[in-house]
Amino acid sequence: MMPSESMSAAQRAAAEALIAGPRKAVFGPFIPLMRSPELMSRVGAVGEYLRFDSVLEVRIRELAMCLVARHVSNQFEWLMHAPLALNAGVPPTSLDAIAAGRYPHSSAADEAAAVDLVTELLQHHGVSDSSYAAALALFKDQGVVELTTLVGYFTLVCWVMNVARTPGQAQPGFSGLSAFPT
Repeated sequence: MMPSESMSAAQRAAAEALIAGPRKAVFGPFIPLMRSPELMSRVGAVGEYLRFDSVLEVRIRELAMCLVARHVSNQFEWLMHAPLALNAGVPPTSLDAIAAGRYPHSSAADEAAAVDLVTELLQHHGVSDSSYAAALALFKDQGVVELTTLVGYFTLVCWVMNVARTPGQAQPGFSGLSAFPT
């Protein structure tokens, strides 16, 4: 994080707005995004909605974020969201499978539908009719759009951090991702 006295007025305003919101700090992707304060503000607003106000259940959002973090091998988002996913009810076996690059089989229909949609979207840049229908039945139109956008948003911020070499922050009881594939 650059010192406040080194920031432009626009950077200070963007940082202050982020701190005043639900994130309460400038960290992770917002550190490199500070180089473009208007972009940071706009990206931050999208992320704020998707993380805190989406129609999707927190468990599904956190599961999707973990899938994206693994797919793009982003340590920061993995170490941030794996504990949140566990606390939201994602089974530890699912998180272990995701960390290892394996399909996280789940008996919960909504988790299975989310995993199928997210993994197909990340691998093929689209989804099969059956995965779309399963997600639509469980999450409705708005939920499918928000899940799809969540994947795009987290891919974007992971890419920004991967390019900027943003390190992960240690979390008790959680390991960073190993090289991919494992």
